[in-house]
Amino acid sequence: MRTSTTCHAAGSSHRPGGSAPACEGSFRELYEQHHGPLLRYVSRLLRGDRQRAEDFVQETLLRAWLSSADQPPDWSPSRAWLFRVAHNLVVDWTRREQARPEYHQELLESHAEPVDPIGQAVHRRFLVHALSRLSLPHREVLFYVYMLGWTGPDAADALSIPPGTVKSRAHHAIRELRRRHPEDAVVAA
Repeated sequence: MRTSTTCHAAGSSHRPGGSAPACEGSFRELYEQHHGPLLRYVSRLLRGDRQRAEDFVQETLLRAWLSSADQPPDWSPSRAWLFRVAHNLVVDWTRREQARPEYHQELLESHAEPVDPIGQAVHRRFLVHALSRLSLPHREVLFYVYMLGWTGPDAADALSIPPGTVKSRAHHAIRELRRRHPEDAVVAA
């Protein structure tokens, strides 16, 4: 079954900075000629994942069709070229997947710490009480550096004080918290 080929006029473009491929029919011919062998090849690379293989084949054929706009008018991609493009797509995808490890929900649930709202409330109450006994300058520095996670220079800019003063106040505030609450020194650190 042949369909009529719709050719784009010269100069019309669907891609930024380039011209559109010559004919829509050329893509259909490319598809009919290479789809089956490409699908078998990519399916073997992906160990039978047919759905993903189909995606890679479509991407390969699309890239071939789009690259035809930059080639001489009688250029047609060879099967070896198409296999290389498909292979590179699979390799790139595999590398991306390996760089991003998969987390299994069961493992996450088995290693999750139980939520203890009462413990959190007690901990929060302890921190509020301990911080309220510090001077305002010490509380401010601890707030910016430890609660907001700002760097010393950023906290210094926000408080309009020198960076050395931020370091000094943070050191003295933590030392005071440890002195007043030695049993909870880990919490105060």
